[in-house]
Amino acid sequence: MACTLTTGRELPCKDSVGGIKAVYLADYGTLGTLTVTSGEVTAISGTPDLFQFDVKGNSSLEQAITSSRENGTTFYEQTLNLTLTKLDLETQQEIVTIAKARPHIFVEDYNGNYFLIGAAHGADISGGTIVTGAAMGDLSGFTLVFSAQETLPAYFVAAAVVTGNASATQIAP
Repeated sequence: MACTLTTGRELPCKDSVGGIKAVYLADYGTLGTLTVTSGEVTAISGTPDLFQFDVKGNSSLEQAITSSRENGTTFYEQTLNLTLTKLDLETQQEIVTIAKARPHIFVEDYNGNYFLIGAAHGADISGGTIVTGAAMGDLSGFTLVFSAQETLPAYFVAAAVVTGNASATQIAP
């Protein structure tokens, strides 16, 4: 089977920024069927509650491509690093629940892009910390590392899919 290339890529303008603005977690299996048009999720058939977690600074999404010539396989390891500032009981209790689950996660970046990680298999908390910090300027909060392995990179998602299913329920630490 030939895998034919289809295009090249120009050098883009310097008009994008890094960082994550918010993530939205949905219970595994609640998305229903995804409608994917040219690599973008434009609709979902399910009616999930998407619970919004606002973040600022020190949070990132990285996707590692793993391809094996020997095995003839390719997959994408999606890693989401989140920092939630300020320790509070309600957030800690929610993290205990999340750690036992494998949610689908929508990620909103500062460029207005939305991505879906764990689309087929969900995402798992693979690490993290609950930290008080030592010095006055240190983090007092939570760090979470989510991992997902998928056959495709994280889908781009139409904003309306996320905003139309976002729950108004949020913890106010």
